[in-house]
Amino acid sequence: MKITRQHGMVLGLVLVLIAIVSLMISWSGNDGDIARELEEEPEISVFFHETGEARTMMLEEYLQGVVAGEMFPDWPIEAYAAQAIFARSFTMGFIADGGLQDKYGTDISTDIREAQAYNADGITPEITQAVEMTRGEVMTFDNRFAKAWFHAYSGGITATAVEGLGFTGDEPPYITSITLPENEYAPDDVVSWTAEYPADELQTLLSKAGFDVGEIQDVRIVERGETERITIIEVEGSNRTESMHGQEFRVAIDSTRMRSTLVNEFEFADGVMQMSGTGYGHGVGLSQWDAFKMTKEGMDPEAIVTSFFEGVEIQKLYD
Repeated sequence: MKITRQHGMVLGLVLVLIAIVSLMISWSGNDGDIARELEEEPEISVFFHETGEARTMMLEEYLQGVVAGEMFPDWPIEAYAAQAIFARSFTMGFIADGGLQDKYGTDISTDIREAQAYNADGITPEITQAVEMTRGEVMTFDNRFAKAWFHAYSGGITATAVEGLGFTGDEPPYITSITLPENEYAPDDVVSWTAEYPADELQTLLSKAGFDVGEIQDVRIVERGETERITIIEVEGSNRTESMHGQEFRVAIDSTRMRSTLVNEFEFADGVMQMSGTGYGHGVGLSQWDAFKMTKEGMDPEAIVTSFFEGVEIQKLYD
């Protein structure tokens, strides 16, 4: 999940040999996302969904607004800097994949449903400094932009993309589940949360999300992943029974209430769904509150970023 103040990869012997060579060069097999050094900072086009305006700006300027939109105020500079590396990696990879040229004729937008949060009004001197201290730095694997997933709080363990996000492509080789120590800095409401949904409210929320199952008769967890996150949940209604990934279900019923799929207790009885759990967000990649703890322990931004992934490197694309 993302906090706002709070995604596929992808005739004869000669072609076979070419395919084998391509696989040896890169796990993704796609040349569009290669991280190449640039002579200067890129200028990008941004669609502001609030006003419908398209503007061009320098990448580092844009990133300041993203960091301000994606993190809490008054955090350590090192945490902002780690987020800046993630935001820059995401942005460059997003643009390499075509951005939003087909939709708006721009590289990216400020709509969190399409790309990243953006809040220019929230930029502080600390955020500006954090972006500048990581200027040009991106996270790469095999010289390609890594998918810079992040969330608010891991609940003590991160997830693979398949488990946490329901990712349908091949699991990126750098994404792994890591166990993290108890975090004394994480707020109580992300360490432990509860949620309750009467059946009629649940029906309404699911219907708005495109799951018109009718009157809710039962909700049951069918499968959990390796970290015990819900991977398959089944909703039985008067019209039909719908099976969906846990993260898809969470987003449908308001991800600020069902804060994660790392659910400890779950029950549907007497027309009410009740649950309790830990963590906030999908659990894949960087955990912001755990990054906060790492800054308090003296880790630098680059070390924070690479600690959540396996085999990634920090590459500087421009000065």
